[in-house]
Amino acid sequence: MGRWRPPRPRGSRYITPEGAARLRAEVKRLWEEERPRVTQAVSEAAKLGDRSENADYIYGKKRLREIDSRVRFLTKRLEEVTVVDRIPDDREKIYFGAWVTIEDDDGNTLTYRIVGPDEFDVKQGLISMDSPVARALLGRRLDDEVNIHMGEKRVTYYVVDIRYQE
Repeated sequence: MGRWRPPRPRGSRYITPEGAARLRAEVKRLWEEERPRVTQAVSEAAKLGDRSENADYIYGKKRLREIDSRVRFLTKRLEEVTVVDRIPDDREKIYFGAWVTIEDDDGNTLTYRIVGPDEFDVKQGLISMDSPVARALLGRRLDDEVNIHMGEKRVTYYVVDIRYQE
């Protein structure tokens, strides 16, 4: 059996302006700060002689490959994504970029923002538009009932608030 794995399906090609700015800042930090620092460390380690047993040299080269790979990925991704910076005309409906508050039958509320797959962070309430929860919410309106499958159980929520960031 080989090591080949089928490519992962590409996520949606939408991103918020904040998410795009974060990706650009990461590229800038990696390319202008971290890469020169690691390059300098590899250069100094190379001056010490035998590179085959020099851990600083070996791990520095590995880190350079990781940085280059990440920069290449982020640059390509930034070229192919569409920055959604417009607020929809119908603010009563859930679209990409919306902050949505949902409530269950017990009165427990959850607030999520629907964002692109490159910027999700559940701890901050940012969920990918490709996630099952976001797919269930997209297109819904205020006071709509939403059934979300969480593992083997199905939970019913009600949309109690929809807002968009200016």
